[in-house]
Amino acid sequence: MSVTPPTYVGEMTNLSLEQHAGSRDGRFDVPSYISGYFDGEGCFSVSISPRPQLSVGWEVRPSVSVSQNEDRRQVVDMIHAYFACGSIRRDRSDLTIKWEVRNLSKIVESVLPHFRRWPLVSAKQSDVELLERICEHMRMGRHREPHGLMVVAGLAASMNPSGIRRYSLDDIERSFSR
Repeated sequence: MSVTPPTYVGEMTNLSLEQHAGSRDGRFDVPSYISGYFDGEGCFSVSISPRPQLSVGWEVRPSVSVSQNEDRRQVVDMIHAYFACGSIRRDRSDLTIKWEVRNLSKIVESVLPHFRRWPLVSAKQSDVELLERICEHMRMGRHREPHGLMVVAGLAASMNPSGIRRYSLDDIERSFSR
């Protein structure tokens, strides 16, 4: 799949183009800059929450996000324009702004192809790859049956080793025997 990045025409202030991170050969390399930015500030995650009204009793929600202080909002705006999906909101917990995509189709069609073409350098790339596997299971509907949900939950548990999980794999598995 070929990814054609949109043209970014946002205002860059206080540095010449050659001084910007992500500039190369006198051009601003937006895709590489975005991958580098996500390597430091981005988050790839999957939340799993009880939802009794769903057939399997659990909701799976993938998410790709990045946060930044309000005074550096232009970077978040650039990311929003680049991917042409998601939303920007204020995060009152830490006084930042956050761009986030939670729509499965948008993550699969707009976001993940970027990180296949411009992968992260750090160990966070494994979260991207796990998210891609989870999204594939979801597109096939596997998360809507107990075994598939356990596979997805196991993959999600491997993501973001420093993250906090409200529900363990045991909690999810026990719910099937009730």
